[in-house]
Amino acid sequence: MDHNINLNTDIEQRITNLLKGAVDTHVHSGPSIAARGLDHLELVRDASAAGFAAVVTKDHDYAGVATARLITDNFPELKTKIFSSIVLNNVVGGLNPYAVEHTAAMGGRIVWLPTLAAENHLAWEKNSSFVHPAATTKMRHATAVPVLTPDKKVRDDVKEILDIVARNDMVLASGHLHVSETWLIFEEAQRRGVTRLVFTHPEDIVGASLNDVKGIAAMGAFIEHSLAMFLPGSKFKTKTEEDLRQQIEAGGVEQTILCSDLGQLGSMSPLDGFRYGIKTCIELGYDDDQIRPMVSTNAARLLDLQVKTV
Repeated sequence: MDHNINLNTDIEQRITNLLKGAVDTHVHSGPSIAARGLDHLELVRDASAAGFAAVVTKDHDYAGVATARLITDNFPELKTKIFSSIVLNNVVGGLNPYAVEHTAAMGGRIVWLPTLAAENHLAWEKNSSFVHPAATTKMRHATAVPVLTPDKKVRDDVKEILDIVARNDMVLASGHLHVSETWLIFEEAQRRGVTRLVFTHPEDIVGASLNDVKGIAAMGAFIEHSLAMFLPGSKFKTKTEEDLRQQIEAGGVEQTILCSDLGQLGSMSPLDGFRYGIKTCIELGYDDDQIRPMVSTNAARLLDLQVKTV
């Protein structure tokens, strides 16, 4: 009995230490048109208390750069850096270069290709029994924002956005594109000078195989996995812990980023998602030197941050 107590205490201490310097690159805090369980300020307060280095907020409908700036400027006691991003869905005008340039000028770090307005997402939605948590009746339904021409070439307006991303050294994330589109976009992005690429949750929606994960990681892209889809107790769990292991092994620890993808009303908090995610990695047999890159230093490299870890 005492041995088990000590083991649990040791694991909890490992988790606490691994949270120091953590970076969550994909958080759905509010305010939002979708129901959220915490707001951006509460997110940063929770993350700062746990010792996170940074968080990146993501809303499917607006760039949160103004809020990130306000929190940064008015709450200097919060040591976790907050950044935001833009998702190229209908509300921001889809493939809108003005919106991307504005996000860059305001310090936004990530440009997400379409999610709810991706042609692939809309097709997935028709055949899925799962209602996406950002779905809402408060506004008209999304209409497709295509990224390829009918003959499967990268559209010129996408190329213009890729040039803006490259010029501002931003991160390009694949969003909810089908993996076949992601390959073409990422290849074009690299030709145009984009160096920071993220393949978004290959485990769900996007139709990716483990070979896709391996190949896209070999391009130099980071593979971002949503812990919400793997964790016991998460209402978004669609995959097993063994699936997570297979995903990590396909992309490699050095190219894997674990994010929460949490913040929705009625779900576990982003911080708890990281705690349970680290615990799951420990149970899968990963040591601290393997876990820390996946929850901290890989994302720090992506965002060009210096982090202090334990």
